[in-house]
Amino acid sequence: MREQKVKVVIWGLGAMGSGMAKMILKKSGFKICGICDKNPDYVGKSLGEIFNINHRGTIIQENIEDVIGSKPCDVVLLATDSFTEKAYPKIKWLIEHKVNVICTAEEMAYPYANKPELAQSIDSLAKANGVTVLGTGVNPGMMMDLLVLFLTGVCEDVSHLDVSRINSLSPFGKTVMNEQGVGLTIKEFNEKNDEGEIAGHIGFKESMGMIGKGLGIDITNFRQQMAPIITSVERISPYGFAAKGNVAGIEMTAQGDYKDQEFITMNHPQQIEPQLEGVKTGDYIKITGKPNINMAITPEVDGGIGTIAICVNMIPHVINAKPGLKSMIDLPVPRAILGDVRNMIDD
Repeated sequence: MREQKVKVVIWGLGAMGSGMAKMILKKSGFKICGICDKNPDYVGKSLGEIFNINHRGTIIQENIEDVIGSKPCDVVLLATDSFTEKAYPKIKWLIEHKVNVICTAEEMAYPYANKPELAQSIDSLAKANGVTVLGTGVNPGMMMDLLVLFLTGVCEDVSHLDVSRINSLSPFGKTVMNEQGVGLTIKEFNEKNDEGEIAGHIGFKESMGMIGKGLGIDITNFRQQMAPIITSVERISPYGFAAKGNVAGIEMTAQGDYKDQEFITMNHPQQIEPQLEGVKTGDYIKITGKPNINMAITPEVDGGIGTIAICVNMIPHVINAKPGLKSMIDLPVPRAILGDVRNMIDD
């Protein structure tokens, strides 16, 4: 077994970054050797102070240069952005400092779908510097893409994929609340949507790209639709608030074709506190093929815990991987870390 602990830096201590830190502190064989976050309430404080736990050291610093500097680490968990273009300068800096990266940006799950030039640049830089970059999360990264591909492994043929994720946005932080328009009036939502300020779910195109790559086909004629979910009751989550009559989330749908026929249909309504209006969450995959497959997970796989866990659980596989930009279909099947993580690191 490797003697040195796996050294991790977390960049972004929001809802997801904080969850990753807490998870790592519970695991064997890890060491959090640095935290970067610009929140003035965090800078200069230790994780112990912020989480109100008995944990010394690991002072939060504002600048990544002060966190990495001359202190080497095995991997950086980058939890600051949703888009490849915004995450790219940070990823590039980390690569050039010869650090492996796991990024939560939704577009980074398969950046070739929307930003192929940046994806190629990341891949080339990573190979030149001998490091690995992975974008992942619960979705995209697992529930609407990798799990779909996994299930097709027992099919002789596939003619259609119908994938739905009905989930709660409540575990996610302020960035996601803003991207989904949570709390806006209908008028404000429509205005911001017209101005391109409402992101909705980021990941349909990435998920379809990953599925197509995994199946060895080209998914064409991608299209998606978005509509606000209006609440009839007041809803409050840890990071969001929607008054009665305002936007509590977004209904997203998308389609993609293969051989000029609709091949993938995706449905993804997401909102804060869906149970307040009787909405039951769940993950559903229907494969029309030989054989037909119907999978249902109810309630949904928790989006917050799922994203936190998959990022941490992929650390040993990223460390073991050959250099370059990877997606979830390039690495071993994700699994929980129950023992010492060093047992999962190749010599």
